[in-house]
Order: sequence, then structure tokens, then C-alpha cells
Amino acid sequence: MSIFVFGHQHPDTDSITSAISLAYLKKQQGMDAIPCRLDAVSKETQFVLDYFHLPAPKKIDNVRIQVKDIQYDFTQGITPECSILTAYQTMVQNHFETLAVLDELENLQGIVSMKDIAMGLIKGDFYRLHTSLRNLATTLGGTLLTEQRKQIDGEISVIAFYYKTIQGTLGPDSIIIVGDRYDIIQHAIESGVQLIILTGNNTLPKELLKMASDNAVSILSVPQNTFHTAKIIDQCNYVSTIMRSGNIIKFIDTQYLEELKDELATTHFRNYPVVDVSNRFVGFINRKHLMTPERKQVILVDHNESDQSADGLEEAQILEVIDHHKIGDISTSMPISFRNKPVGSTCTIVAEMYQEANIPIPNEIAGAMVSGVLSDTLYFKSPTTTPQDRETVKMLNKQLNLNLEKYAMEMFQAGTSLEGQSTEDVFYKDFKSFYLEGEKVGISQVFTLDLEEINKRKESLQSLMERIKHDGSYYMVLLLVTDIIKEGSFVYYVSRARNLLSTAFAGPVDQGAFIPGVISRKKQVIPKIVEAILSQK
Repeated sequence: MSIFVFGHQHPDTDSITSAISLAYLKKQQGMDAIPCRLDAVSKETQFVLDYFHLPAPKKIDNVRIQVKDIQYDFTQGITPECSILTAYQTMVQNHFETLAVLDELENLQGIVSMKDIAMGLIKGDFYRLHTSLRNLATTLGGTLLTEQRKQIDGEISVIAFYYKTIQGTLGPDSIIIVGDRYDIIQHAIESGVQLIILTGNNTLPKELLKMASDNAVSILSVPQNTFHTAKIIDQCNYVSTIMRSGNIIKFIDTQYLEELKDELATTHFRNYPVVDVSNRFVGFINRKHLMTPERKQVILVDHNESDQSADGLEEAQILEVIDHHKIGDISTSMPISFRNKPVGSTCTIVAEMYQEANIPIPNEIAGAMVSGVLSDTLYFKSPTTTPQDRETVKMLNKQLNLNLEKYAMEMFQAGTSLEGQSTEDVFYKDFKSFYLEGEKVGISQVFTLDLEEINKRKESLQSLMERIKHDGSYYMVLLLVTDIIKEGSFVYYVSRARNLLSTAFAGPVDQGAFIPGVISRKKQVIPKIVEAILSQK
């Protein structure tokens, strides 16, 4: 089963590169790990991916349980031209309750159950036969004496009368079952019937066979007697004559389990067909399958709070967490590997895991991890930077030989441009929610060298934050505009507590004020807001 490795919503470079690097490590250890992302790749991250020729991780919307995660039953389907008797025998031999009827591309055309077969035998049209000649020969174990047509579609008669009695009653729509009654057979041939079923394994004189060929009449000799043949002939019909094809309750394999519940609550079928988005049949599910669905397996990097993670995380099986933030609210039903270190980047921890596993690091993966560390530590200017971050970059760069300062500035330059981005794009690029002392606080951080563009958007950003605060019931919404060169941040905020930031930073903090030295949301902003909230309670 695939394991999804992903970082937080609105992923930054560390989130993306740590997912890529960890997924590669897990693959080398024999796991089917897939690097994923929850949102668009930022310009800075795209620069990194392009520089090291790495594809962007797969985008996923959520990790909720889907129909395809359920261990449903796969049964070989049958074609619409299959006989009813063959369908029945397939069910009995394989202990199937329901069969899917499929076209040549395995697209679902209908379904047939034991009940459908039983009702067909009780209420079906016993006088009509719609099947192929080969189907009849195979199902009845017969021998074709003449084969003038491939498809049979007509009215069935068992002829037990004197031939003059039936004069005028036979024609091109007729199918007759008869023993070795030559007078009847000759009359039927002259009447141009579709098919003569000759019972008792009998054969016919050459003259009659030639006459049948000349009149385009097919003749099938079967081993059964007339009574038995008449009894089972309707089971030779195409299964399409009794299959259910309209208003079939079917599920698409990408549907979510939640979406099935209403349908299952109001219907009581034994089995429900599952198809892919192209209507190709993939199996059957029933209520027992829904009792133990296979949960998606995930590894979280660069976060451990449910609000920052994928939708439906509570339905997934978390295998592992690799992070460098404070401990959040994510819980699991069983013990897992939880690796959390006070370092400046998740990539620092992932690089350590490579060393522990003694697994070689390809250049592109080394480049990804270097970029993750440089980005999250702001080229070691952030107070979150640790000696281990510096040592990690030094170790990885031995094989890359990058001019680190030049590369870091190019990366930041690519990422800080706001050109072509909406106000929402700018704000949500790195927005996270936190519960601090019982209060919900949202903090966005934008690293940019384009401060004039932020000034132009001041009013629209303020309006957006007011809306987010109201709609999300936030205690405070804060925007940090961090200037990498000046090593500080401009702040914009909306709050239910008017003086919260002034309390936090021990002095008046107006809209757009620059706070020197404040670069880290995690180490320099959140702890001060926590203290300010506590002081006001």
C-alpha cells in the first residue's frame, strides 16, 4: 500500500523538500512512499525544484477514506452475450451472488444476481429466444448440422402435431423443437424458419440438409430429449435479457466513504458494483466491507497540528511524524515514531535519518535538503538556527559545491516577488493556525524584498484579515512581512484584544510597524503572544 508523505497546508520550501527527501529515503528502505503536497508550490520552492531537476510532489486534496481503499471483492465479469445458464454455472462454481455484465472494454453494462435468474425463470417470456447460434450449441452441447445465421431471435414452438395441422403457422420468426419428424422438418424448412432444434442426437438425410442450406435454415442437433430441451431452452437466452441495466446503484472508486452512507441506509442490495471514472468495472462491495476499510497511510513532515494538515486526517493511519515545531494536537490510536527536534529545519532531521540509515544521498536530494535548511533558517539569520543546521548544510554541500550565499540570494529573490499574486495568494502563502492558551490565533508570514508592493496592498490585506478573523472565529490574525536584508518584520494585525501586540513586544505597535530582529514566527512571535494572552486573563 502506498504511503503519502506530506507537509502542512500552504507548504513552504522546507515542507516540500523534506517530503521529497523523506519519501526517497523510505523508498530505499523498501516502502512505497509518495511525496505529496496539500497546495500549490511557491515561487521559491519552484526555483529549487527547477534548479535540481526535481518534479513537484503529487497534489492531494485530502486523506479521507475512498471506495478504492476498501478491500472489495473482485469477480470476473461476463459479457451480455453470455447465456443465462452459463452465468448461473459461473455463480455456483465460484460461490458468487452477483455478476457484473461487461462490454469488451470491461465497462459496466448491467448486473445479474441469483434472484434475477430465478425471477426470469418464473416470470420470463418462455416463448421467446434471443441468443446466438453458437451460444445454443455450447449451452446445449449440440452439433450444428447447418449454420445459416449467427443470431437467433424468434418465437419457440415444440412441434408435436401432424404437419398439416401447423400449416400456415410457421415463418421466418419461428424456432422449432422437434424429434426425427421428417415431414415436420421438411415443412419447417419450406416455411423458412430461423432454426430447427433436432432432439435425441438425431441427424438428417443429405437432401433435407441441402434444402435447409438453400433456404437459409439453421439446424442444431442436441443430445437431450424434446421435454428436457424445451425445459432448459430459455436458459440459453442472452443474460442481457434479464440483467438489470437501468437505475443501478453503483459507486465510483474515488467516492468517499461518507458519501455512501445515505445510499446504503435506504437500499438493501447484497452487493453494489464499483467502477472507475470511465465506468470500468473494478469489483463489488457490500456492508461487511465497510466495517473494516483500509485507511490511507501517511507520514507527516514539518507539522503536527491537525488544523495545519490534510482534510480527513482523522480517517488516516499516521505512521510517523518528523517535525521541528512545538507539539500540537495530533493523536494516534497506536504508538508511532514521533521525531521532533529543536532545529531550524525539518530537512536537518531528515538528513540525520539518512546518516543513521547509511543510505547514499543523490545530488538532487542533497540540493533539496540544503534548500530546505537555507530557506527555513533564512540563510542562518533566523534565531531558530542551530549548529546542527549549519553542519548539515556543510556536510551536504561537500558533494554539491554550491556558492551558498549566491544560491540563497537567488532562491530568496525568486521567492519574494509578489508579481502576479492576488492579496489572498500573498496572505495564505504561509498561513498557520495555532491554539495558544485556549485562543485561536492565525499567523501569516511573508518573506519579501518587495516592501512597496505590500504597502500598496495594506488596505486590502487589512480587510482580508478582518474577514478571516470573523469567519474563522480567531482571537487574533497577524501578518508578519519579514525583510531578510534588514533582519526584522513589519506587522499588520486584527485582534479582539486591542493592545495584545503592544503587550507582547513591550511597547506601542502600530499597523505596519517594523520590529527589528523579529524573524522567527515560532521562536520570537508565538512565545510573546502566549505571554501577552496570559497577562490579560
